This record gives sequence, structure tokens and C-alpha cells, in this order.
Amino acid sequence: MTIDTDRYSARLRSRAIFPGERKVLIARLSGSEQEMDLAAPVNCGGYGRVRHFRLARHLDWSPDPLPIVPAAAALAQLPSSALRAQVFQNAACNWRCWYCFVDYDRLSANLRVAKYFTAEELIDLYLREPARPEVLDLSGGQPDLVPEWTLWTLQALEARGYAGRVFVWSDDNLSNCYLWKYTTPEQRMYMAKFPAYARVGCFKGFDRASFAFNTATGAERFDEQFDVFRDLLREGFDMYGYVTFTSPPHPRVREAMARFVDRLAQVHPKLPLRVVPLKIEVFTPTRRRMQEARQQALAFQHDVHAAWIEELASRFSSNERAAPINQVSLVE
Repeated sequence: MTIDTDRYSARLRSRAIFPGERKVLIARLSGSEQEMDLAAPVNCGGYGRVRHFRLARHLDWSPDPLPIVPAAAALAQLPSSALRAQVFQNAACNWRCWYCFVDYDRLSANLRVAKYFTAEELIDLYLREPARPEVLDLSGGQPDLVPEWTLWTLQALEARGYAGRVFVWSDDNLSNCYLWKYTTPEQRMYMAKFPAYARVGCFKGFDRASFAFNTATGAERFDEQFDVFRDLLREGFDMYGYVTFTSPPHPRVREAMARFVDRLAQVHPKLPLRVVPLKIEVFTPTRRRMQEARQQALAFQHDVHAAWIEELASRFSSNERAAPINQVSLVE
């Protein structure tokens, strides 16, 4: 079945946030299938985890400098090959990417496996953690179903004297315009100018067919992702991108990749240099979702990745491609 994104987003939001009480629904990670894949035990009473980001996770794939390099720059540190981040996941997502490493019941605003927290309560849990990371990752789920969560988190950090001392990283699947619907221009300016805060938007495929295959929503939503990303840039946010390359085998992948990079360049000529391809792997929650078409997509992503590398090499010099990702300016 194809997800009606607008309708499902509204339904999830009605359960995922209490604006009057400034509470958001956070997934309980203890007892989940996702917990079996974690490198460290869950923390913060079972509602948080520490994620280990690695620059070179795969020998057969592009390195991933996110959020390692931006975080190091924001905190005036030298980047390393790995980074620890405290993660909280909101318990709602309006798409169902088959490769998502989160249990689906942790994405459906299911009150049996989630709990409401204020941002202040989450920040206090985080600050009480021994040897806590200096990076806070607001993940999901789809955090921008409840964009106030990011705003309230930044405000809570500032109130506790941690503005600029903690790097905040928030995820976005570029699926909606709730940021503009539920926050004011002044609040968006506050977030965009907040010290040591950056956002990443994930493009769920490189063309309409791969996007629909990955997300279970309408193919036309692929085009809207670029508009959302452009609008976030115009607001002044420090933006980065991910892209996933899983797709049914594609006979004209080079042509499709050229069109995808064209679309990125239309947002900003240098945006392709701020987009990182993610290698999709099988995790515990995804094993039961695997079928022949998805197995083929896991293999074919390497062909798509090769087309991406070739396309960037044809458009940008080796020096441009080697520049630290945070030094690629998207400011007009």
C-alpha cells in the first residue's frame, strides 16, 4: 500500500506532541529489536543510546564525515576517525523505509513503547549521564513531524549554560513543511543562528522510482525533497545531506545519476559536495522485511554508488572533492 504522506503525518503528529505541555513522544529503545544492534547499552532510562559514528565504516564505500567533521569544527576540536553521540529518537515517522534500522512499532506513535518527555527532562537525563558525549543527535522517527522539539531542546541547553558547548545534530527526511507551519520566523532564526547546531536532510533515493521503492509513499514526493532542502537553506540553517542508493536494478543508472546531481545543483551549485551516500546494511529489525527485490537492491546500490563517484569527478576538481565538508559553502 502507498502511504498518504499528508494524512499520515497529521495523524502521527496528533499523538506525537502535546504543544501546550511542551512534550514530545520519545521511543523506548530498551526491549526493541534495534537494541540488539547497539554497540553500547541503552541509557537515559531506556530512552536514549550512544551512537558511534565512523569516518571510514566500509572499505567499499565513500567515507562518511557526518557529523564528525561539522561537530569537531563547531566545538573547536580536531576531527577524529570516530565520534560518540547521545541519541534520542522521536516515536513517529510518516514513511516506512524498508531498510530503516528502527522497529516499525517505534515509528507509529505507539504509546506502549514510547513516553512523553519535555525537552528539559531529556536534556537533564543527558547531562546526568557519566562520560556523556559532546554531541546530541535528535533522531527518529522523523523529528520534523514535531519541529518544536528541536527548538525546545536548544532553548533548554541555553537555559542550562550549554549553548555552543554541545553540538546538536538533527535529522530530517525532507517530507513536510511543518517547520514553517508550527514555528515562527523568529523561532526559526533562533535555531538557524544557534551556536553548534546543524541539520541533515536525507534524500531517499536518486530518482522517483528508487524513492517510491524505498519509502512506500508516492513518487511525486521525491521532487518535494529538493524544495524543502532549498527552503531550509534560505532560512540560514547549516545544512548537510544524505542519500540512499538502494533501487531495483536500473538499466540507465548513469543518466539517472546525472539528473539527480543536476537537481542537487539547482538547489545550490556546491550542494553535491555536502551530500554523503549512505551504504544500506541489514540490521535486526530489517531481516524480516527482506525479500528478493530488496536483496537485489542491496547489491545494486554499489553500481549506483560508482555512478555517483564518476558523476562528482566529472563536475568537481579533486581539490573541491577533497575539501572538508563543513568548508563547502552553501551561502550565496
